Amino acid sequence: MSVPGTRLGGVLGDALDANLHGRLSHFIVDEHSPAIVLFAPSQRELNREGDWYGEHAGKWLVAAARAAARSRDAALRARVLRVAQFLVSTQEADGYLGTYAVDRRFMQPQPPKPVTWDGAPSVRTWDIWTHAYLVLGLLEVHQQFDAPVCLEAARRIGVLCLNTLEGGGIDITDLGNHHGMSATVLLDPAVALYFATHDDAFLKLARVVLRQANEHRELALLPKALAGTDAAFIATGKAYQLAWNLVGIAKLYRATGDTELLTAVEMLWQSIRDHHLTLGGGPWGGVAHRSRECFNPPGVFSPQGYVETCSTLAWIQLNRELLQITHDAKYAEEIEKSAYNDLLAAQASDGEDWCYYVFPNGRRVHTTYWRCCKSSGAMALEELPGIAFTQVDDRTLAVNVHGPGEAGFEIAGGVRLESITMYPYSGDVRIRVSLHGAARFTVRVRVPSWVIDPTMHINGDPVEVAVVAGTYANLEREWHDGDEILARFPAQPVVHRRINRNVQESLAPDGSPVRQEVLRDAFVAVTQGALVYATALIDGFKSSESVRLPAGEGGTWLRHDADPPRVTMDLGYREPLAFTPYFAAGGRADGAWRLTWLPLAPPTQDS
Repeated sequence: MSVPGTRLGGVLGDALDANLHGRLSHFIVDEHSPAIVLFAPSQRELNREGDWYGEHAGKWLVAAARAAARSRDAALRARVLRVAQFLVSTQEADGYLGTYAVDRRFMQPQPPKPVTWDGAPSVRTWDIWTHAYLVLGLLEVHQQFDAPVCLEAARRIGVLCLNTLEGGGIDITDLGNHHGMSATVLLDPAVALYFATHDDAFLKLARVVLRQANEHRELALLPKALAGTDAAFIATGKAYQLAWNLVGIAKLYRATGDTELLTAVEMLWQSIRDHHLTLGGGPWGGVAHRSRECFNPPGVFSPQGYVETCSTLAWIQLNRELLQITHDAKYAEEIEKSAYNDLLAAQASDGEDWCYYVFPNGRRVHTTYWRCCKSSGAMALEELPGIAFTQVDDRTLAVNVHGPGEAGFEIAGGVRLESITMYPYSGDVRIRVSLHGAARFTVRVRVPSWVIDPTMHINGDPVEVAVVAGTYANLEREWHDGDEILARFPAQPVVHRRINRNVQESLAPDGSPVRQEVLRDAFVAVTQGALVYATALIDGFKSSESVRLPAGEGGTWLRHDADPPRVTMDLGYREPLAFTPYFAAGGRADGAWRLTWLPLAPPTQDS
């Protein structure tokens, strides 16, 4: 949730401001906006072919309600309440609040599914998907602005879903594509309803959805996860939908304490983290695949992989849940990495346009009006204020995502943390503590995993606890107004290498194994601290060029400059190559090229 009194500055703050004054203020303004007209009864009764377009309403409600609350923007608040009230007014007597004609609704039995690669329903539908986002949106409006009518509308949707799945003879996996995953995302709003109402009926709904997902052979969500199945082989490996399902399972763990649920989520998180993320932290896939949005098998690598912005949203949300459950620094680091790189790389600087896909190597393409990723990107940004600074318990605060900003908390009679820094361009972070008088509590400061020899001081004195990369420094003491933490997170340019290889395997007649590498392409990329760096078209026109690196992993041939932020690669045999932060490369203009990975020259015979 957004934390009232939280303000982010720097590049994240700029992105949030652009989001507020761009898409969130213009895409939907009232009941006459195209994304809301879909819900009008006169439109609903005619719709038999609708796609996912109804999702925009719920996504916008979540993002706009948070933005209005954190910014205290009265005009946006009024628009959020007006749109929410209109949507509630269109809810039917049985609780239905979707965009489909009666015979196409999720409550209606449909013919058996044909056999297809993604297990799509016989009747194309995104009805459950739309309702899932509506529940989340209505609950957010209620949470931010105390709107009981929105809570009641969300509750009625949940009751309708439970009655349909439990007594209507309909299986959740028959209501979505990718072997049901686009419908089993209902797990998330079901548990959210339980948290909002404390009604066990919604815990029951979540368990029904999960049971039906587990019993579906191609999906088998928990059994496959617990067996160590890679994320690419859960149903179709659709990244966005799988990660959103995991968000729901993580929430169900928070509600029930069933450790098997957490184990399953952590195992699939590790699979995604180890095999399916770009250097910029976004889930990727789609190379030579039937879908651009499904994970490739582990071991596949391509600089042209697709990163769907919707998948980046779901990945950030999954890490949010795991951070809340475990308080492990690795989840906060994944959020920070995704935010500063693949998420910002998808947003246009005006806050209106977004890329559906970003590519480590490729051209920016700002997507069209109805595409899902525009609303997902706006929603993902609004996750960040509630994650950057958090209250862990009644005597512990945490700084999770670094950058300029501040947040207020109610512990110890009122405490405010202010982060003063040029991060992510600089690794020096000053955190000022403000409070009335003095009080004893803990401030947990995340130490990034990439730091070389981190240090931390309070009021000029070294801290007495270990400051270890990839963990939190737990600073427990009696704090006084004006105390300052100075964290130094030194970083150097880091060279990353990846290999795309293929090994042909078979058995000889005598049964002995035969293995031959038939493909091997090597690539190199550069990061500095939290940021991935990229170059534009090389020499102004080349979308690729093999490079031959000098000896060593950087040294004098790889230089970082802080103002403006730039990494220069001086290879010696050609003009130096200039790299700028990936998210900002090309001025974030439509059509700009970004090249993160450069092919490595193959070894010569005498090398």
